[in-house]
Amino acid sequence: MVKINDFNFKGKKAIVRVDFNVPLDENGKITDDTRIRGALPTLKKILADGGSLIIMSHMGKPKGKVSAKLSLGQITDAVAAALGTAVKFAPDCAKAADAAAALKPGDVLLLENLRFYPEEEGKPVGIEKDDPNYDAAKKEMKAKQKEFAKTLASYADVYVMDAFGTAHRSHASTAVIADYFDANSKMLGLLMEKEVQAVDNILSNIKRPFTAIMGGSKVSTKIGIIENLMDKVDNLILCGGMTYTFAKAQGGNVGNSICEEDKLDLALDVMKKAKEKGVNLVLGTDSVVTNAFDFDTMSLKPGAQVKVCPSNAIENGFEGLDAGPESQKKFAAAIKGAKTILWNGPAGVFECDDFTAGSKAIANAIADATKEGAFSLIGGGDSVACINKFGLADKVSYISTGGGALLEAIEGKVLPGVKAILG
Repeated sequence: MVKINDFNFKGKKAIVRVDFNVPLDENGKITDDTRIRGALPTLKKILADGGSLIIMSHMGKPKGKVSAKLSLGQITDAVAAALGTAVKFAPDCAKAADAAAALKPGDVLLLENLRFYPEEEGKPVGIEKDDPNYDAAKKEMKAKQKEFAKTLASYADVYVMDAFGTAHRSHASTAVIADYFDANSKMLGLLMEKEVQAVDNILSNIKRPFTAIMGGSKVSTKIGIIENLMDKVDNLILCGGMTYTFAKAQGGNVGNSICEEDKLDLALDVMKKAKEKGVNLVLGTDSVVTNAFDFDTMSLKPGAQVKVCPSNAIENGFEGLDAGPESQKKFAAAIKGAKTILWNGPAGVFECDDFTAGSKAIANAIADATKEGAFSLIGGGDSVACINKFGLADKVSYISTGGGALLEAIEGKVLPGVKAILG
């Protein structure tokens, strides 16, 4: 495998897959440029060597249709400012050959949103899976996807994959394109190298004790990760909305709290497996509850009551929205002294200041453990938002840029975007 730092891009055209799927306000201005900043080391390395850049990314989910609100043309000036050099824009990914050919060393070309083209994702458009013609349509689209990837590849001498956030997708720009470059002309970018190493630290290079914190609303969406972690962790904290599925599974009353009624047996099975494997499973025992919350505005409704009660004794009309004081202490105790820490998913509705205490307790405990020498990996949009909200981003070891990609990697799945480079 070619390492990007060992490669000289002088006189080369490099096409780089980045993740510039940045949030925009109603005026098309970027509200968080974290993803752009994350790609800069790779992009600047290529330019510093004397290479030219062709940058490609997606934005949002246009589903193969052109949308002015999702055009990457809106961020051209921001990318230019971040790179410190002019950036040209190609309004059609599939017809950028002339613009790419005209690039001189030091030039930068940003391609339009890849997902304006259904060939990028390679999914048939306008036909459902139960349609008898679906398989034929899928085969036809896969052939078109290869042609699209071949067109993108034709613009450059070298391919660099630096978009960990989409590495779990077998798209034209994240995986298929690599087929059109030999082993010495494709590589992971600096951000991807760091992401792959961070996951390896969590899954392979474990220093014990290892504590994983899994939050979020549903057991069902995290079960694959939970089961994979069971064979690796010493402590497993399950918090957030999952708390109430576990509480009800054990015969508790959870009031109006989120609860997967069809996953009660699954919750009991998780508890059983943890006991069998000697894993210290930590569940919240008390919750901060309310009887009037508006999820649209993420705020309490007028006259709302907020109180603390046992997680298994929540009266009807109330719902749990954060971990209570006793749960916070339990979580912190399981994190204290850990040498490897993984956090994915908040402990509550942290977007509202009335329900941030649980997530903040976890974040503070992770920061303290990191200071004592632990390797801490924070991943998933909400967990990253938590760390940033509490001003602790520089107090943890690594913040992953990938949500779904990180989860699939932790689940033990091979990421197509990584496999395309490493084989």
